[in-house]
Amino acid sequence: MAQSLVVTFEVDPRGRTAIQEAIGDAGEITWLVDLDPAARKTAIAGADVLMSRNTTDMKGDERGLPRKARLIQFMSAGIDFIRLDGLPSGLPVACNAGAYSEPMAEHGLAMAFAASKRLVHEHGELRAGRFNQFNSVRMLAGGVCGILGFGGIGIATAKLMRAVGMKVHAINRRGGGHDHVDWMGTPNQTDELLAASDVLVLSLPLTPATRGMIDARALGLMKPDAILVNLARGEIVDEAALYDHLVANPKFVACIDAWWIEPIRHGRFEVGTPLLDLPNVIGSPHNSASVRGWRDVSLRRGAANCRRVLEGGEPWHLVREEDRAA
Repeated sequence: MAQSLVVTFEVDPRGRTAIQEAIGDAGEITWLVDLDPAARKTAIAGADVLMSRNTTDMKGDERGLPRKARLIQFMSAGIDFIRLDGLPSGLPVACNAGAYSEPMAEHGLAMAFAASKRLVHEHGELRAGRFNQFNSVRMLAGGVCGILGFGGIGIATAKLMRAVGMKVHAINRRGGGHDHVDWMGTPNQTDELLAASDVLVLSLPLTPATRGMIDARALGLMKPDAILVNLARGEIVDEAALYDHLVANPKFVACIDAWWIEPIRHGRFEVGTPLLDLPNVIGSPHNSASVRGWRDVSLRRGAANCRRVLEGGEPWHLVREEDRAA
């Protein structure tokens, strides 16, 4: 009997082609949005794998139907905002880790460059008529880039940072080596990483263990002129502590792409402190992954994981039970 992949969200013709090409002959694809209510339930109940944007793609009691499924593959790298209650017990859940690694890494590098070269600050100075030609800027080359969260984004970031001459220090659960890393530690060596970093890139998931981990104590371990780049989730950083640290350390720069309250996850954008009034903050609207044409890449990468399972393999990027509720 043919394996069944059910895609639970709306996908345009180009995206459907991308998924179809990635799945090939590994299984039959059903597009849930094309079906009537009765057929939807039958398709979900018979699915071997589901490919979803959010559990809200499934209506009413549909969330409890995929008891036969061997995987539900989500399209986003971070799934902390997705409600998993109501899914069948034991259903493996995978995130789309690495789907947007390259554009996000490039965005992080751009932010680090902007901070080290004082581009945003000096643009404002020029507008005010001040021509600060002899105010010194910094080189990234020769410094240390620390990476917290050494998955797809972390690896892509390491490659770019090494290319501009930075040493790369990173943390992963195993502490194992990697071609693009000069030093690799385990989570219990995070303090060492913080102290060494000239640029610290956050690219780790939001979990109960990582929520608030960059607090006043952690910030106090960092160099007073370090650059913090958050590509992950706002909640990993204590917002009030960051604000106080920036005020007290005017040479410290925070580059924030991921915010604490954002429209997609919370329905609105809100900042709880006057961070955006500070001259040592560079912000972007969580658009590091919003690169033209990259959506099809992310669909293909998610579909590739679905194909592994349809062909009898073990899925990548499973979300551990203890990491699901943040």
